[in-house]
Amino acid sequence: MKKLILSLALCCAATNFFAQEADLAKLRNDGIAALEAKNYEVAYTNFSSYLNQTNNQDSVIAFNCGLCADKIKKPADALKYFDIAVQKKYNLVNAYIGKAGALKDLKKNDEYIATIKEGLKEVPGDKSLTKMYATYYLNTGIMAQKAGKTEAAEEAYKEILTVQENNTSALYSLGALKYNDATKTLATDREKAKTIYTEAKGYLESAAKLLTNPKQKKMLDNVNNMLKQIDIQLQAE
Repeated sequence: MKKLILSLALCCAATNFFAQEADLAKLRNDGIAALEAKNYEVAYTNFSSYLNQTNNQDSVIAFNCGLCADKIKKPADALKYFDIAVQKKYNLVNAYIGKAGALKDLKKNDEYIATIKEGLKEVPGDKSLTKMYATYYLNTGIMAQKAGKTEAAEEAYKEILTVQENNTSALYSLGALKYNDATKTLATDREKAKTIYTEAKGYLESAAKLLTNPKQKKMLDNVNNMLKQIDIQLQAE
């Protein structure tokens, strides 16, 4: 009788196991079908349930669940699932992009840029992550410049060059920033103005090799003219 009871218990356990496996497979497959049909709400419900029951072990489904959460405007959930994909190194670039996007939606700017930096360490030189990094610091520099915070603007523009040394926007912005600074300094200190104009020239020369806009290239001519005038004035003293 004991053997019969044990046999029945094992049989029930096996039945339950296979039933659970079938249920999980259905959740996964139904989620995939819903995703392919662009029914993101249903896909998210199936995927999140599947992941919850499997301890978030499926990196592919975690990434797709993050996509669905993003589509249905659930940034906190998108962050959770994209982060799982990042940890498991699945579709790494897009997982980082998705994670950063979720943080941006949550207005967590410090974590947003930190995530992009981390992504660039993991995937150096990736064009999409580099563009996001450059755009963030370009906007930061522009805002600082508008607020009269020239040092902060300069730091932001220079930060772009650490990941993209030929970024024309950063080079031109630094050149223009230095040009304006030198012009303000000229009235009180010609020597110092000359040094700053020379810095501006360096940035603008680098930018000029990449720019096609004549108006932008003209600033380099202005800098060269100012340097000539200063040299003449200094020699006359």
